[in-house]
Amino acid sequence: MKLEIELVPKTCWYNNLRKVLPRKEWDKLRKEVYKKAEYRCEICGSTGKLNCHEKYSYDDNKLVQKLEGFVALCDNCHYIKHIGFVNVQIAEGKLPGTIFCELEKHFAKVNECCHEDFKEHIRKAFEIWKRRSRKNWRTDLGEYINLIK
Repeated sequence: MKLEIELVPKTCWYNNLRKVLPRKEWDKLRKEVYKKAEYRCEICGSTGKLNCHEKYSYDDNKLVQKLEGFVALCDNCHYIKHIGFVNVQIAEGKLPGTIFCELEKHFAKVNECCHEDFKEHIRKAFEIWKRRSRKNWRTDLGEYINLIK
């Protein structure tokens, strides 16, 4: 699948480079990511507003979430990556409930799949998230630690 859900274990929530970099440095980094992506979503190819998404790998034995790089994503692809956060935002009234249906359609279009595939992907993603969230994870910013002053 080109577009997959990436749920962050609870103990890593808000532990990311964007939170620790000065705003000016984050803006410089994200603009470089957008430029490298030719101002298009790196998953679906759409243009318009972009988000700089931090890509992490997970070592389930060492319990380390490691920053591997960045990708430019449109709102829909970024929301799908963080579908758990979208659910929280819907519950708090910060996003409309109708957005979930829009995201499902986007997921199906990008991945050339159906509603059942989307449901199964969500189920598996939350299963992994629940298992990982029972443990205390550490965030490793990898080579990007050097960006912090």
